Amino acid sequence: MSDKFEKKILCIGAGYVGGPTMAVIAQKCPQYKVHIVDINADRINAWNSDELPIYEPGLDEVVKEARGRNLFFSTDVEAGIEEADIIFVSVNTPTKTYGVGAGKASDLQYWEKTARSIVKASKANKIIVEKSTLPVRTAEAMERVLNANDKGLKFEVLSNPEFLAEGTAIKDLHNPDRVLIGSMETEEGRKARQTMVDIYANWVPKERIITSNVWSAELSKLVANAFLAQRISSINAISALCEKTHADVQEVAFAIGTDSRIGSKFLNASVGFGGSCFKKDVLNLVYIAESNGLPEVANYWEAVITMNEYQEDRFVKQMISAMFNTIAGKKIALFGFAFKKDTSDTRESPAIHVARQLADENAQVTVSDPKALKNAKNDLADLKNISYEQDPYESAKGAHAVAIVTEWDLYKTLDYQKIYDSMEKPAMIFDGRNILDHQKLFGIGFNVYRIGKPAMTHFDQI
Repeated sequence: MSDKFEKKILCIGAGYVGGPTMAVIAQKCPQYKVHIVDINADRINAWNSDELPIYEPGLDEVVKEARGRNLFFSTDVEAGIEEADIIFVSVNTPTKTYGVGAGKASDLQYWEKTARSIVKASKANKIIVEKSTLPVRTAEAMERVLNANDKGLKFEVLSNPEFLAEGTAIKDLHNPDRVLIGSMETEEGRKARQTMVDIYANWVPKERIITSNVWSAELSKLVANAFLAQRISSINAISALCEKTHADVQEVAFAIGTDSRIGSKFLNASVGFGGSCFKKDVLNLVYIAESNGLPEVANYWEAVITMNEYQEDRFVKQMISAMFNTIAGKKIALFGFAFKKDTSDTRESPAIHVARQLADENAQVTVSDPKALKNAKNDLADLKNISYEQDPYESAKGAHAVAIVTEWDLYKTLDYQKIYDSMEKPAMIFDGRNILDHQKLFGIGFNVYRIGKPAMTHFDQI
């Protein structure tokens, strides 16, 4: 059956990047066979079911269109490697927790194990594509591992970093700002790079397909996320100043965002940024700078992470202070646990830090989220005074406070009069995303606490 396909593409890793990316390639390129493998059998079974392992708007439709036609999921890694012409590697590259570079550098053990598995199962030359976020010069190291084989095989390693935003991943894949493909600047490298260009050219305009040397591609991914994280931390730093001076952070953000040199994106003050990439990639950049003898550069970027942690701590301290300096025994409803709306992903979510801090203060925390409760239960499995409730109205019953931690559109449309009536008084709401109608909430009777704006209370603050 596979003979009918022009190319056979394999992706090792069926997570948030590999799954959606390969599904869209299969959708847009029916002439290619796209095979996704993962050693996690439960995850593969979910990809083959009606209940996909991740939530992403539009993903269901894309998978159902291509699955069984030219999109396949399995746990047979070895057979997938042997058959493939092009192998995307999308395995986990977490921050190291041990040894040299602990807490900052990427842990590449899974990448190297995958490279050795590719060599072992291969019987022909292949193109290997880095899809995981990796530190600069990884491709060079991986090429050495791959090509140090006694089979006479040649592997070309390309860097094709993803620039997906969770919650809009399918839209980003269908209509990307850019696709970046880096290769070694050799004749074979450029030929392999063109093979990748030809795949994306099936639906991406050629002017949006950028080619570079492999090191520029690797670094561009880290720097893009570092710049985005920097913007969030910058506006969050200003939000603290706004609260002290009675300025309005949204008005400040709008004013500076109209400057074409700055722009309006990523200037929404909040409880802090999360997700799998920002913190990990910034710390990776810090480690690379330190490793190259650039401590001032490292300190500059590390401050972005420090500011994010400060913002999370500040949010919790504001809650404790507003609730008369004790939250022991008080019920607090957290609305949202995913790190952002329209995803089930909770990696590095500010909600984890907030929930743990509140639990440490002996509060009774109830977590509500439309899509992320399963992950929330895993993230907080060691805590006892946490409960989980899908229905936000039930979550808020008898609560002393509600905290908006994720900007789900659902939370903008709730009946807050009904919520207020069911809560203990004085009822408090902490809008960690500045998405609600604060004047209306104040009119209902809530004491309203906003990010980067003065509190709206029915009593004098202590």
